[in-house]
Amino acid sequence: MKYILSVLVCFLLITNLKAQDRHLTKQGTISFFSHSPAEDIEAVNNQVLSIVDLETGDVAISVLMKSFMFEKSLMQEHFNENYVESDKFPKAKFKGKILDFENLENKNKVSIQGDLTIHGITKEVKVDANVEIDKDSLVLNGVFTVLVADYEIKIPSVVKNNIAKTIEITFTLNHKKYN
Repeated sequence: MKYILSVLVCFLLITNLKAQDRHLTKQGTISFFSHSPAEDIEAVNNQVLSIVDLETGDVAISVLMKSFMFEKSLMQEHFNENYVESDKFPKAKFKGKILDFENLENKNKVSIQGDLTIHGITKEVKVDANVEIDKDSLVLNGVFTVLVADYEIKIPSVVKNNIAKTIEITFTLNHKKYN
C-alpha cells in the first residue's frame, strides 16, 4: 500500500512539474552605476539566478552580492565590507509578478511588480522591462533606479560626495526553458 501511495505521489509531482512553463537562468547579468561629481562607480554581476513561470507570471531573482565585480579592487572591498555588508546580507532578492502576463507576445514592454530586498530591507518596486519570448527562451531586460537611503546603506561622510544617492540598475536575464 505504501509503495502504491508513493508511486502515485511521485506521478502527481512529476505531472505538475512538467505542466509548468518555467524559464531559468543561472547567468543573468545585473549591473549598477553611480554617477557623482567626484567619480563614477560601476559594477557587474554575471551570476544572477532568475526563474520565470509563464503560467502564473511569477518572477524570482537571487543575486549574490560578492559576485559584483568592480574596476578597482578597493571599491569592491568597500562595497562588500562597508556598504552592503555582504557577510551579514549575502544576497539581494526580488520576488514579484509580470503584470498582465497573459497578453505576452513575442516582444513586449511589461511591468514587473514585487518586493526587492537589499541589505536586509524589503521595499515594493515596479520596474518596466522589455520581454522577448520564443520557443525555448525568454529574455527580460530593463533599467530602474533605487535610493541608497531606502535600503539603509550608510555612506560615510568622508566619501558621501563620491557615491550618488540614486543608483541605476540594469538587468539582462536570458532564461531558457526549464523542464
